[in-house]
Amino acid sequence: MKKILLAGESWMSYTTHVKGADAFYTSVYETGEKWLKAALEKGGYEVDFLPNHLAVEEFPFTMEELKEYSCVILSDIGANTLLLPSATFARSEKRPNRTKLIRDYVREGGGLIMVGGYLTFSGVDAKGKWHDTPVQEVLPVEVLTVDDRMEHCEGVTPKAVKPHKILEGIPEEFPDVLGYNKTIAREGAEVLAEVEGDPFIAVMECEKGRSAVVTTDCAPHWAPVEFCEWEHYGLLWKNIADWVTKSE
Repeated sequence: MKKILLAGESWMSYTTHVKGADAFYTSVYETGEKWLKAALEKGGYEVDFLPNHLAVEEFPFTMEELKEYSCVILSDIGANTLLLPSATFARSEKRPNRTKLIRDYVREGGGLIMVGGYLTFSGVDAKGKWHDTPVQEVLPVEVLTVDDRMEHCEGVTPKAVKPHKILEGIPEEFPDVLGYNKTIAREGAEVLAEVEGDPFIAVMECEKGRSAVVTTDCAPHWAPVEFCEWEHYGLLWKNIADWVTKSE
């Protein structure tokens, strides 16, 4: 069984409650991986989920560790999470650059999928910061240098634009999404689906490896429940994983 490393898809919220003269605080830890993880596992993959707060220290630092996986998925995780391990940030110690590691992993035959969100691609206030990293070199799209979020509270419909194995068994129109990351297709990439004229699903061959992007989220809020519980949701993610891992 092929293994996938899914990094990101977690956050912590800290809320201030003010009631007249009094105030108190609550916090909550949340994750958004359940739909994607379940889809991949149903498709025959073993998935290791590495939430953001653990990825800082536990995302692989060596090629040997990374090659235990057939595919790496970066979903709503900022580049700084991999660029600033505590040894570097707190103690000024050198550590391997894991964005270079991901690039080299793909070129040597690994699979990479980037999934949209507030901290992938460029993201909110451009804090995703993937544009200026080596990972950009193996993505099928150019990441913008500005806040790339396209918010659509009215809902917009992604549509297939090119036949491909990834889209076999998938209808031409997808359920509406409520937003996505705006990107620009790179030369040599194939755009398989678009939303509002922008890439929605794009793929690329990268020397011995392959990469793919889905520019919306795999979970709410950009991907509403109707999208996550769509009858073709699981097949779509299985097809993408099969293609990047050359299992198709």
